[in-house]
Amino acid sequence: MPDVVTLIAPAQLRRNPDNPRLIFRVDDMQELENSIAQQGILVPLTVYRDGAHFSLLDGERRWRCATKLGLPKVPVIIQPKPRRLQNIMMMFAIHHARKDWDPLPTALKLGELEEEFRKINDRSPTEAELAGLASLSRGEVRRLKKLLSLPEIYRRELLQELNKPRSQQRITVDHVLEATTAASLLRKRDIVDEKTEDRLRRAIIKKFRTGVINNTVAPRKLARIARAVERNQVSRRSARSVVQKLITIADYDIDAAFAESAEQIDFQHNLEQLIDRLETALTEHQARSYHFSAPLSNRLRRLGRMISRSLSEH
Repeated sequence: MPDVVTLIAPAQLRRNPDNPRLIFRVDDMQELENSIAQQGILVPLTVYRDGAHFSLLDGERRWRCATKLGLPKVPVIIQPKPRRLQNIMMMFAIHHARKDWDPLPTALKLGELEEEFRKINDRSPTEAELAGLASLSRGEVRRLKKLLSLPEIYRRELLQELNKPRSQQRITVDHVLEATTAASLLRKRDIVDEKTEDRLRRAIIKKFRTGVINNTVAPRKLARIARAVERNQVSRRSARSVVQKLITIADYDIDAAFAESAEQIDFQHNLEQLIDRLETALTEHQARSYHFSAPLSNRLRRLGRMISRSLSEH
């Protein structure tokens, strides 16, 4: 039996308290408002009765536009009222289908979903269970939980940034996560303390905002510095020196920090790994009694000459 569509005044509707979506960008809303003004609401909203009013399960953007346009009625499909756990799960299922919610508000609601599960089951959900409840992949759950671990000040700043039109946004969730991960790795290697970790994170985010750093994944080079320190290839003193420059010098970027500390060592380490793989492959080639083809023989000879020249120059 098809769902029955009912006409209800927008004033009778309320936003869903468990909707993770908190960001409604002006430019996106204006586009939808123009469409509704011309064609009306083509897809009914989905609601459930909640006391004297109806709460939205799907269609908050359409409802907001209808209210702004002063429409007397909107089409709705009325569903039974869900339990809170079901309500949050339905919100996430809609997110999974639409893929248009911002990650930080979604992460905040994921925390509430986890808490609701805990209340009902007297235990925390596993990662797999939480992913199933939220209609997300386990990788998406891990990423959202990283956002939940951010200090409150960064979450507030991100929400403020997300409320801006896209053309005016300078900082994204990925910028903050990359800066956080890099600073955390340096602290785990005892290169920075807790206070310096936060100062470094703040400095990287500021450099993203001002355009000094324009590559979102640039902070990953700091992880390579940390690994070089761990392998005793770069001194902690050298690593701490470039970190201090990142914090105090406005136009000093991560590429400069990497070049000054670990670039040569990192390159040589990667070259050593390539040589290891080549040695393993040649050993296996010999064990199998394979014959070198003419093209492969020529390339190996050329490689041998390059190695000889490189060694003689150094």
